[in-house]
Formats: sequence, C-alpha cells, structure tokens
Amino acid sequence: MEVRRITLSSKSSKAKHIRDKWRSKSWFNVVAPSFFGNVDLGAIPAETTDQLIGRVVEATLYDITGDFSHHYLKMFFKLSAMDGKTAKTLFKGHEYSRDYLRSLVRRRTTKVDGLFNLTTRDGFKLRIAVSVLTLSRIKTSQEKIIRNIMIKIIKEKAVALTMDQFVQEMVLGKIASDIYNESKQIVPLRHVGIRKSKLINTPANVSEIVLAASAPIVEMVEATEEIDGVEEVDDTEEIDGVEEVDDTEEVVINEDTEAVEE
Repeated sequence: MEVRRITLSSKSSKAKHIRDKWRSKSWFNVVAPSFFGNVDLGAIPAETTDQLIGRVVEATLYDITGDFSHHYLKMFFKLSAMDGKTAKTLFKGHEYSRDYLRSLVRRRTTKVDGLFNLTTRDGFKLRIAVSVLTLSRIKTSQEKIIRNIMIKIIKEKAVALTMDQFVQEMVLGKIASDIYNESKQIVPLRHVGIRKSKLINTPANVSEIVLAASAPIVEMVEATEEIDGVEEVDDTEEIDGVEEVDDTEEVVINEDTEAVEE
C-alpha cells in the first residue's frame, strides 16, 4: 500500500517571509508653524523622511489655542521641512466645519460673500472667502458698499502684512472684526467671518523660510471686539478649494494690480 507524505515546509517558508511593515517605520512629531507657537500636532509614522514631505495634516484651532470656542475652525498644515525627528509645517488653509455652518442658517437675512485672491508682503498667494450676514434683508446697493469695504481692508492687510501675520489675524478674527466695525455703520450685522482660505502659491525658498522660523513672529492676540453671530451654509460645489457662491465678487489683490470680476 502506497503511503503519501504531506509536508508543510512550503507554508512555513512563506510564513517566515512575511514582513511586518510597521517595524520598519519610525514616528515623527509634527508641529504647527512658529507663529502658532510650534504647538505639537501629533505624530506620523513613515519609513523615510522623504515620505513625509508634502503630506497635509488636519487640526482644529482649539488644538492650538486651547480655547474650546475655536473648535469649529478646521486648520490644514502641509509638511514642508524636516528638522531631525520633527516635521515643520506650513499653513495650507482653513475652513469652518460643516456642522457649524449648517447650525447657523437663518431666514429673511442677506448673506454678502466676497472671494479674494491676494499676495502678501513676502510673496505668498492666498484665496480667501469672506461672508457678512445681516440681521434683515438689505438692498443691492448696500451689498455693494459692504463688498467695497471688504476690498479696501483686505488690500490694506495684504500689502502691510507678511504671510504669518496675515494668517494669524485671519483665523483669530482681527480682519473680520475690522470689516465688522466699518460695515455695521451701513446696516446692522449679525456675523462677519473669513469662512475659508487656501494657500495657492508659495515662494521658491519656502523650505528655508519654514526652517528659519523657529520662534513666534507676532504675539497671538484675539480680536478686540467679539462678534456674535452665525454663518449660513452654502451647498454650492467647491472650485479650487474655495466655495463659489452666487453673486460673489472675485477680487485679485496684490502690490501692483487690482482686478474686479462680477
């Protein structure tokens, strides 16, 4: 009678060749930009540092400031340089959380939107979306006056401030407060805010700039006047990272030219 032998050597050899990918990875700490105090944003695993450059991490402004009232503001940071086991980041953009937007919808009010492309003093190009909500319906002529106020203030800020300074005033509400204080003389307002922003272009030496910035450039200061109010959600599709809304005026702002497209 023929006896058949069964061997498990093939299976055991395959099992030996299984490699645990996690063992070859290391953990790298991710920190916020220097103008946010180099706050630790967490850790990311990677096999090499080259795999980290270009990644985008998400956090909330609450994670940076520790103020729970900032939990609705989502922040995006791009890993742009390595310093040993620490990954330096560059501000990529921000936006209001969708739940926050949907919870603040009101009827019988007017929402004035402005979409702006701007260049900061140090050559960074940003696209920001500003929203002003009123207490009641307003006329088209009043909307136009409010948009002109947006253009004036944002142009002044873009010419005078660097990228770090502009972002800090933008997310902490200083720019929105300036627009509010001037626009409230036209009509009663409920809320003013920069609901979304996106970094669309950077200088060629951006990695050197990130590594050189090791200390906060400006002190983090809240807006002098709190603005209570709400933001109305817009269900329009996103175009290049910024929501496009009806009756939105796009303004390109830099040191040399200013173009307005309705």
